[in-house]
Amino acid sequence: MEKIKRTKVAEALKRTDFGATVNVKGWVRTHRSSKAVDFIALYDGSTINSIQIVIDPTAFDEALLKQITTGSCISVVGELVESQGSGQSVEILGKSIEIYGLCGSDYPMQKKGQTFEYMRQHAHLRLRTNSFGAIMRIRHNMAIAIHQYFHEHGFYYFHTPIITASDAEGAGEMFQVTTKNLYDLKKDEEGHITYNDDFFGKMTSLTVSGQLEGELGATALGQIYTFGPTFRAENSNTPRHLAEFWMIEPEVAFIDLNELMDLEEDFIKHCVRWALEHCKEDLEFLNKMVDKTLIERLEGVVKEDFVRLTYTEGIELLEKAVKEGHKFEFPVAWGMDLASEHERYLVEHHFKKPVIMCDYPKDIKAFYMKINEDGKTVQGTDVLFPQIGEIIGGSVREESYDKLVNEIETRGIPMKDMWWYLDTRKYGSCPHGGFGLGFERLILFVTGMQNIRDVIPFPRTPKSAEF
Repeated sequence: MEKIKRTKVAEALKRTDFGATVNVKGWVRTHRSSKAVDFIALYDGSTINSIQIVIDPTAFDEALLKQITTGSCISVVGELVESQGSGQSVEILGKSIEIYGLCGSDYPMQKKGQTFEYMRQHAHLRLRTNSFGAIMRIRHNMAIAIHQYFHEHGFYYFHTPIITASDAEGAGEMFQVTTKNLYDLKKDEEGHITYNDDFFGKMTSLTVSGQLEGELGATALGQIYTFGPTFRAENSNTPRHLAEFWMIEPEVAFIDLNELMDLEEDFIKHCVRWALEHCKEDLEFLNKMVDKTLIERLEGVVKEDFVRLTYTEGIELLEKAVKEGHKFEFPVAWGMDLASEHERYLVEHHFKKPVIMCDYPKDIKAFYMKINEDGKTVQGTDVLFPQIGEIIGGSVREESYDKLVNEIETRGIPMKDMWWYLDTRKYGSCPHGGFGLGFERLILFVTGMQNIRDVIPFPRTPKSAEF
């Protein structure tokens, strides 16, 4: 018998050549049985939708049909016909079934209303559910949208190191990388661990950001972007933090603050527009099951001009809100780092649209940000989104060698780790800037999910590195 080439479910659902013989392969979402007819809903990950397989039980071995339960993997050959029921235009009259893998009654992803918290405990199997299938297809599409945007705008994809000896954020919360024998650590006379016997001959860690190396690329190629994994050893169990996540970090030579904010807004609108155009079915599912205002919120981001606001103006609005009786958990005062509740108040309650905030106090921002003429603020810029708070953080970088050295010394950053970075200010320094976008925060916004652990296939968090 001639082998029939497999048709993906997404393709089969679009076909209109009724009477054709097709072969679909996938996993059983549901199997409903009766004496007269069986209905099997089959999915293969190519679409949020399942295709209905109609089975005449008298034409099959009863024992075989009983084995086909939720989660089982099968191959079906049958006739493509016009659907008799509502919900889809085509279905398949099953002629033969081959079982690839059976699924026991203890299958954790049975068809019932499991919580996202429950599914997190089964992250290796939750990907098979409708919700996580939709999230992962959207995640893929967002990656494609990002690469396409930068490629079309003349950026070069630039790979920065995952293992580094520098701490770009000055946070100090990094995962150390070592080949040393942890049961026999060599120390010097002062009791400090020595690294001359380590693989790199010095203390190294997993990167928290590719920005510093990205700046080197921008001063050679004009404009680059990174897109890779980053790591933070921050002991935080909030719904907004991961220990391993992905970052997009463009860096551009000869850009000023207004141009940087234009880039941030145009880029994020492109990503949201792409999702609305290319992930329609998945977004409609999430809009129905997760967040009924999701599509409306995404469309609002594309249509609205983002508000441009200085930090000082933002603080004044928050102080006014406090005077009018609004209660914040954290106090409001100039010089403080805004909490998520403050950012979300400005975005969700006051302006009701995304906000790009700039000109932050120097002391709460990174050492590399360009200092304004007032000496108190820097040309930092954050994009604040509804339900998320900060989604992008960026700045114009300080191009002056003397000012940068002064900041490094004032903040006590080891100069021995910064020599190569300072060389960009010694040899042909230029104005430049860029931003960082946490990929998972973008996915969080686009999917309407509430916990960042639910928008990455295998979340890494404190005391959790399963799967």
